[in-house]
Amino acid sequence: MIGIGRFGRMLLIGVPFFWLALFFLLPLWIVVKISLAESVIGIPPYTPLVTHGVSGLKFHATLANFALLVHDQLYLRAYFGSLGNAAVATVLCLLLGYPIAYAIARTRGRRRQVLLFLVMLPFWTSFLIRVYAWIAILAPNGILNELLTGLGLISEPLPLLNNQFSVELGLVYSYLPFMILPVYGSLSALDESLLEAAADLGARPVPVFFEVILPLTVPGIAAGSLLVLIPAIGEFVIPDLLGGPDTLMIGKVLWDEFFNNRDWPVASAVTVVLVAVLAIPILFAQRFLERGRIA
Repeated sequence: MIGIGRFGRMLLIGVPFFWLALFFLLPLWIVVKISLAESVIGIPPYTPLVTHGVSGLKFHATLANFALLVHDQLYLRAYFGSLGNAAVATVLCLLLGYPIAYAIARTRGRRRQVLLFLVMLPFWTSFLIRVYAWIAILAPNGILNELLTGLGLISEPLPLLNNQFSVELGLVYSYLPFMILPVYGSLSALDESLLEAAADLGARPVPVFFEVILPLTVPGIAAGSLLVLIPAIGEFVIPDLLGGPDTLMIGKVLWDEFFNNRDWPVASAVTVVLVAVLAIPILFAQRFLERGRIA
């Protein structure tokens, strides 16, 4: 029985690690290997890192692709543009999502289930179709401009599409549920007796929120922020369809390098740096949450 139990524990732990190694570490290693190669015209469009000749094995790794990312302003602008757009979208999702999650958590009965259903309802529709719907809404001859013109509020169409506004709107709309649901989970798990004790001690609602509710929901805020920030940084569809020529994000750069320029080594270097950049907030959030548990 002891041997079976130990084998079961090893199997339980080993399966997730095997899944992680097969579908994350192995593809990441392939991308890292390509990022150290040189671009050539051929199939595949990059040189091998190791060749075997008469004199033995030869290594051909180079860091020129990473040096290009530092010296070319295009890639730096793309990184900072992606980080800026994603950070603004994360803050807006938090400011909008927290009150919504709080209202759902305070609702009782079947109405709570209905509200949660409405939050998850957009996932039943294709992400691409929802982005295209915003084009129909924000276009110069779209629904919103036609409505405002018909009401006499504007005399000419507003520039609502192909700019920074439309990109941020698309990001917030698409990733807002990813903020609401983790925050709602933290709020619904709150001990109501803590709020009652604070009220009995004469605390007003605003201090109770900032000193009791908000600190206890930090794990949900951190989880929701990561769920919004990470995919928003690498977003391609929203800036490509809703953004304009001045909207430069790393997802568009990756698409151009892989499929238009066919420069796989540079595209892989961009990906490796992006993964490293995304690992920083994840590690920071983990350490922050661990300190919170210890405290």
